[in-house]
Amino acid sequence: MSSPPASPGDTDLHLPGTPGFKRLNGAMVLAGLAAFGMLYAAQPVLPQLGEEFGVGPGAASLTVSATTGALALAVLPAAWVGRRWGRGRTMRWGLVASVVLTAAVALAPGFAALVVLRVLTGLALALVVGVAMGHVGSEVHPAGLGSAMGLYVAGNSLGGVLGRLVTAGVSDLGSWRGGVAALALGAAVATAAFWRLLPDSVEPPDDLPGRDAVVERGVGSPVALAALLSIPFWLMGGFVAVYNYLGFRLSDPPFELPPAVLGLVFLAYLAGTVASAVAGRAADAFGRPRVLTVAVLVMAAGTALTVPDHLGLVVAGLVVLTAGFFAAHAVASGWAPVVGGAASGRASAAYVMAYYAGSSVFGLLLGTAWTDAGWDGVAAAVGALVALALAAVVVVTTVLRRGPRGGPDASRHAREPGVL
Repeated sequence: MSSPPASPGDTDLHLPGTPGFKRLNGAMVLAGLAAFGMLYAAQPVLPQLGEEFGVGPGAASLTVSATTGALALAVLPAAWVGRRWGRGRTMRWGLVASVVLTAAVALAPGFAALVVLRVLTGLALALVVGVAMGHVGSEVHPAGLGSAMGLYVAGNSLGGVLGRLVTAGVSDLGSWRGGVAALALGAAVATAAFWRLLPDSVEPPDDLPGRDAVVERGVGSPVALAALLSIPFWLMGGFVAVYNYLGFRLSDPPFELPPAVLGLVFLAYLAGTVASAVAGRAADAFGRPRVLTVAVLVMAAGTALTVPDHLGLVVAGLVVLTAGFFAAHAVASGWAPVVGGAASGRASAAYVMAYYAGSSVFGLLLGTAWTDAGWDGVAAAVGALVALALAAVVVVTTVLRRGPRGGPDASRHAREPGVL
């Protein structure tokens, strides 16, 4: 029996094991390193920012929420720019602008100027983060999409931990300004390497006959897509809130950890680096619903472990929570262009927008839970967000197994791990 004919342009996409696939993955890991280091540059020094500028924890966290909020608002325009100007060029110049703005943050004369610079940084980073997932989805052959997206998310988590370690470590030796400046320097090096390594685009043109077939068996279900896009909103909201307010908890009694030691807590991100890469491959092999459900439940378990006032349990819980979150993110982000069908690029952009909207909204709102009920309040709120995400997973899976269009393809979609 002969193999089915390849879709037009399908063979041009990067296949696993090819030089282009390796270069693309390496470049996207570098983009994640630089972008996510800069995105959360203020998070490990929130207590120092509050002390220098005389603002409380909720206001200090605005230096994170304002950045992610600006990024969320700019994602769809950034995706449009990427399509018109070229995704590779857009990401390159977005990283350059972000490096310049992060260096300027280290010189901010006051809190208002600091927040404005962080907003501008979020807008610049949208040109990277808002385009990256769509770029991977458009350049990589369906056979390697899960693993490629997992590696990109692994780079995100690695950038998060390295950025936080640099900022926290240098700030403990001098000031938070020195920490942010050192981070900007590291991001500049990663940007230069990304600029050189990123391969030329191989994405088939939009008007190529059969172009939609190049997208991995897109299922195009609006209900499933809406439920799927809510998952990063809930999960990222809870995740960023944990890291925003954990620093305040661990710097207060009974822990009273100094800034450099607090920075080491972010090593938990390494669990996310490993988990996202593993989850991406597992989703290709076993199906997205199973892996995503397990990942969300792991995040819930990690949240519960952080509640007791025992440093070992708090750290263990943070590791488990981080692994679960990044595994879920890797799977859900790779699922978005599939559920989006022919609108795969816009689905990826909408996913990123929902992701950072959750970060901005709940990263700020859960400051009330911290102020009113301490860590117990934060953990309870995060638990509720995780429960909403789990319900959304059930909705996506149920809708797709019944058939994205209610037709005879329902059973086929339910059987294929690459789709579900």
